[in-house]
Amino acid sequence: MQFVPVAQLQDYIGKDLGHSDWLKIDQNRINQFADCTGDQQFIHVDPEKAKHTPFGSTIAHGYLSLSLIPKLSEGILVLPEGLKMAINYGMDSLRFIQPVPVNSNVRLAMTLLDATEKAPGQWLLKARATLEIEGQTKPAYVAETLTLCFV
Repeated sequence: MQFVPVAQLQDYIGKDLGHSDWLKIDQNRINQFADCTGDQQFIHVDPEKAKHTPFGSTIAHGYLSLSLIPKLSEGILVLPEGLKMAINYGMDSLRFIQPVPVNSNVRLAMTLLDATEKAPGQWLLKARATLEIEGQTKPAYVAETLTLCFV
């Protein structure tokens, strides 16, 4: 994480905050997510059946790839100095653009879009999160995330 004085948050709006490291999405991760959520749809968990779909293999759940935002954003998100805690405040938008095939490497790119003081000591950060798939021109998704920071 990069911590900056709240007065400097505005300086980061519109700026590329960087990329996370690459993360491999293997079948074990997909199966664990399926077990957790109960979403056992064959396109996620049955490699033999999934071979015969337009995807040609199993694919990660859209919500699995989305759930990676907190971990992948750890090293790149700009946060206010003196942060006591930050919570997920939701999203303004989300578009799944293409699926993540099994054994793909993904990474997160982030851009800070807005920083607003909602109340004394509470800052709402809006960021564009783009999950890139190694070797693909189109991302898996583009989301506008909201994080409420308490300082």
